[in-house]
Amino acid sequence: MPDPRPLDVSTDDLRYLLAVARAGRMVSAAALLAVDHTTVKRRIDRLEAALGVRLLDRGADGWELTAIGREVAERAGSLEQLVEQVVAAASGGDDAVRGTVRIVAPDGFGSLFVAPALARLQRAHPGIVVELVTSTRPLSLRGSGYDIAVTVGSSAASRLTSEVLAPYSLRLYASPGYLASHPPIRSFADLENHDLVFYVDALLTVHELDLAPVLNGMRVGFGSTNVFAQLEATRAGAGVGLLHAFMGERDPGLVPVLPKDVEFRLQFSIATRRESANVEAVALVEKAIRSEVEERAAELL
Repeated sequence: MPDPRPLDVSTDDLRYLLAVARAGRMVSAAALLAVDHTTVKRRIDRLEAALGVRLLDRGADGWELTAIGREVAERAGSLEQLVEQVVAAASGGDDAVRGTVRIVAPDGFGSLFVAPALARLQRAHPGIVVELVTSTRPLSLRGSGYDIAVTVGSSAASRLTSEVLAPYSLRLYASPGYLASHPPIRSFADLENHDLVFYVDALLTVHELDLAPVLNGMRVGFGSTNVFAQLEATRAGAGVGLLHAFMGERDPGLVPVLPKDVEFRLQFSIATRRESANVEAVALVEKAIRSEVEERAAELL
């Protein structure tokens, strides 16, 4: 088979490959591109025919790039960035940086740290569209359609560039009303007489957060997958909450419980898809998140 020629390769088809790489599914990529999913499949088939290689393989829960597909997607990211700059120049805009960046982050950290960082970034670069998806679960390479992900702990996935973002603390808190109407908590041993407000045991898939068993046998009396629900339940007197320090310390309706005896130190990590790493908009978003964390590191602990 003859070698592919540059004129045989459509740059627009490369855009479709990038969408599938980020979304993990043809249907999700089609939604991002505002086309029918059959159009996405047809464009990928045409690109594979032009290049003479297979770019995607079907996995258990979506489409996955082949080794050559990952290399093509990484190189195509720079081309996509160039197209965005051309569009900006043609529109007469002062800011040449454009693009849509999707960020996945745990709900509490995403809302209180990532969201304000993204808002400030958009004021400086209005051409960047940001999408924040909040989720506390192990990082999946397919189906989430993210460019940047903040996770609890670290990711061992080989296709990710993952680094420690910042340490953070979890501590026990309760409402004054709860403490006044329940047995006193003067030592670690007293915890067994109280219910815990924390994650739902059966749905807890992040092993770093499996902390209830070490809290002197405390039973999860109120469980939620959402940290804001945990916070409100603790404020309402549902039990003793094991909460993020950056949420508990700032709430005047909560009192620290055994602050000198109970503290769990975990870490947030930040990961960028290799297919997105060279995109300028993605780099600016990551920089904004890191700057926010550096300026407010004390709040996390």
